[in-house]
Amino acid sequence: MRGYLLAIFLSAVLLYYVLHCILWRTNDYGVTPMEMKPRNKIQPCLSKPAFASLLRYHQFHPFLCAANFKNTASFYGSDKFDLPYGIRASATHFRLALWKLPNCDLFDEFDNVPCKKCVVVGNGGILKNKTLGEKIDSYDVIIRMNNGPVLGHEEEVGRRTTFRLFYPESVFSDPNHSDPNTTVILTAFKPLDLKWLLELLTGGKINPNGFWKEPALNLIYKPYQIRILDPYITRMAAYELLHFPKAFPKNENEYHNVTAEQLFLKDIIEKNFVTDLTQE
Repeated sequence: MRGYLLAIFLSAVLLYYVLHCILWRTNDYGVTPMEMKPRNKIQPCLSKPAFASLLRYHQFHPFLCAANFKNTASFYGSDKFDLPYGIRASATHFRLALWKLPNCDLFDEFDNVPCKKCVVVGNGGILKNKTLGEKIDSYDVIIRMNNGPVLGHEEEVGRRTTFRLFYPESVFSDPNHSDPNTTVILTAFKPLDLKWLLELLTGGKINPNGFWKEPALNLIYKPYQIRILDPYITRMAAYELLHFPKAFPKNENEYHNVTAEQLFLKDIIEKNFVTDLTQE
């Protein structure tokens, strides 16, 4: 579980970087998402974010789009990696899920506010009794993770949510937490995550086998609110921020320099590869 929480937190941090880099540049993309609606270009921010160098591609769109996700994956090298780092062996799962989502826009088509201020809000108890809700709500873009509640904690954590990252075991299923103004972003760690989303979007039956705990059995969000995070972001979080090894030692005696989180993610990757081969 710790590995999942760590990975999704880092994905949120990378999304924070991506938002800044997109708005600092010209709001154009190296591979233009075809479903994105034409709009007036947002004026870029005047100052370059200090962390912009973390991203190899500064004009990067963080969400996959149905019409050209394979081209995007090829452009960023994600077709050479399995989940959670890429689409290799899971392209069919991505295609089927993405075609059920009506768009992949970053912001509303009428939103042309330049140089947005972004904040990532964690779920830790450190926010308790800090009365930071009003300060958090003052940001243009508010990113939250998993099922960290807002309802009942508005004074501490604020009321608004722009983006919420999740995976099947961590998404809200109680309609009381529904917010039509929130965009929710699936961070896929395994092919089952994409199959889970497809089943919910098509009214299918969820098989809880293969999840570390029972996933949500219903969606409280509409398809227009849902996006799928580009695995390139997770890959950069692992390689550039955590410095995870790109190849693990073959000899068990060499594992003394490998952290528990790295071994956990290695286990996820290896299991995903087997799952892909048997279910694709």
